[in-house]
Amino acid sequence: MTTPPGDLVAKPTALELVDGPVTDASLRRYLDGLAGVDAVGLEQRAADLGTRSIKTTSKAWALDRIIELIDLTTLEGADTPGKVRSLVAKAITPDAGDPSTPRVAAVCVYGDMVPYAVEALGAAHTQPGAAHDAGGINVAAVATAFPSGRASLAVKLADTADAVDAGADEIDMVIDRGAFLSGRYGQVFDEIVAVKEACRRSDGTSAHLKVILETGELNTYDNVKRASWLAILAGGDFIKTSTGKVAPAATLPVTLLMLEVVRDWHRLTGEQIGVKPAGGIRSSKDAIKYLVTVAETVGEEWLQPHLFRFGASSLLNDVLLQRQKLTTGHYSGPDYVTID
Repeated sequence: MTTPPGDLVAKPTALELVDGPVTDASLRRYLDGLAGVDAVGLEQRAADLGTRSIKTTSKAWALDRIIELIDLTTLEGADTPGKVRSLVAKAITPDAGDPSTPRVAAVCVYGDMVPYAVEALGAAHTQPGAAHDAGGINVAAVATAFPSGRASLAVKLADTADAVDAGADEIDMVIDRGAFLSGRYGQVFDEIVAVKEACRRSDGTSAHLKVILETGELNTYDNVKRASWLAILAGGDFIKTSTGKVAPAATLPVTLLMLEVVRDWHRLTGEQIGVKPAGGIRSSKDAIKYLVTVAETVGEEWLQPHLFRFGASSLLNDVLLQRQKLTTGHYSGPDYVTID
């Protein structure tokens, strides 16, 4: 490795932090020099935050905010254009019986499904990269040989460029966990920098880059911390826990740790980085625990779509049921929400 090839240049902050050219050696020196994670303390704090309750008067706000932070997701080999169109319809109108229900932040699909998502969004997606400004819904695409990440860099970059060219506003890439666990930090860094470059559009705008760490395969909290710092140093706009294909996926302690890294980065540089827990968050009760953890760790300003997301497929249904219960005093039948 390694300084990024050609005109790919790391953030000045990264160069400053590693004290010179970004190489395997300098990254290892910096990342291995980070303070170790107090696992007992981390898990205890996460458990404490998970027991916090919110007032009934705040629950309606919390449920609506959860919806607004969801990346409504379908990532199955059996996905079809029709399924994607149905997903988009639900994203636009989560509850046909209640027009006050907010829209989700984005729909997340495989790259080859992006054109169908863009088409289905129609007028809400007329200007790539500006969907939130227009009050619309973004299209996120998984890329870089998701979920394994086992492909050549050329294939990963082509995968990314294809999705961006098709209209994706956001790219969810996976890191090479084998390279990371082997200590080849420079290779992981270079790939993130290169994918970030592939997110650029011809008009000078860029798709936002979410970097999936696949924390369930990183084995230790210390590795999660190092991978989080590495992804941010290389230019990730978001750090994301999981693909949803590996157990465990998102957990509250891991998300808390990643939020602490984002908090420390913000204190160091003034830059705000997003966090996306994905996989396994299915109930409103659990999602509220994440809202509390975000607010207590990085502040309530992070509770907006450009800084926090839930990667989920079934979470929305539970939120809609809880929202309807709050409004009417009773739960609706099983046909009240669509089957995903």
